[in-house]
Amino acid sequence: MSADTPVVSVKPLVLDAPGRGTDLRVRVTAPVTGSELPVVLLSHGHGSSLDAYGPLADHWAAHGFVVVQPTHLDSRTVGLSPDDPRHPRVWRYRVEDLKRVLDHLDVLEGAVPGLRGRLDRDRIAAAGHSFGGQSAGNLLGLRVVDPVTEEATDLSDARIGAGVLLATAGRGGADLTPYAAEHFPFMNPDFTHMTTPALVVYGDKDDLPFTTRGPGWLADPYHLSRGPKSLLTLFGAEHSLGGIAGYEARETTDEHPARLALVQRATLAYLRHALGVEDASWAAVRRDLAASDAPLGRIESKGGA
Repeated sequence: MSADTPVVSVKPLVLDAPGRGTDLRVRVTAPVTGSELPVVLLSHGHGSSLDAYGPLADHWAAHGFVVVQPTHLDSRTVGLSPDDPRHPRVWRYRVEDLKRVLDHLDVLEGAVPGLRGRLDRDRIAAAGHSFGGQSAGNLLGLRVVDPVTEEATDLSDARIGAGVLLATAGRGGADLTPYAAEHFPFMNPDFTHMTTPALVVYGDKDDLPFTTRGPGWLADPYHLSRGPKSLLTLFGAEHSLGGIAGYEARETTDEHPARLALVQRATLAYLRHALGVEDASWAAVRRDLAASDAPLGRIESKGGA
């Protein structure tokens, strides 16, 4: 990896969003130098916002990516009331947010001083943590049975060339606890059409109250999907995967600088590999984990990933 490049972060950039009820607020983080910069859309977890995930956004940007973070309607900063009629379709609004960003990349590019003309629109990835992983996954081909229409619509986007799904929910139905089935009816994904290359990351101590299956449930996006996929299992990690949610964030229950550094290194290397930038760094991550006497995780792959 090259040395870190200084980054600039601009927020909030506001996109008109007719029919959404409120405009879409976006943060863009980019290196101050470089051209033909690939892009990552980063979708936050439930309740979070564009202000989170600095450990990932800053790291990716410091190594040549433009990171775009929308604030979705379920963010605590938006403050939807419990009886807001948009709640049942929040999952769908999230996907529309990501597509709106793609549709208006030129607007966002022009709003960041010095960024115009430096994006590589042929290299775009979608990444997300927790609920954001499902949102990003929709762009990769994951389908959700809409609890309102009872239809599973293809929301994939050909502009997305790769994905990183971090601590993302697995199969629904009987694998959900009664509480999850009642309160999160959109948590019913079909991974069989998710063919876009992706890295799935989960912690083997991430025992969420939404499933009866334990942490292995979060590996479903890898095992149940088709196409080139890789799986990074983090030993001892919980839902924050060592601290990706933010610097000293209160929701981090498993703060671990070395584990966080591995997530930063592995996700960056995978994005560079999957988007065709270079392969050496991804090969080095895999080699180093396999050779370690006390590895922090394990990587496996399928479909030629």
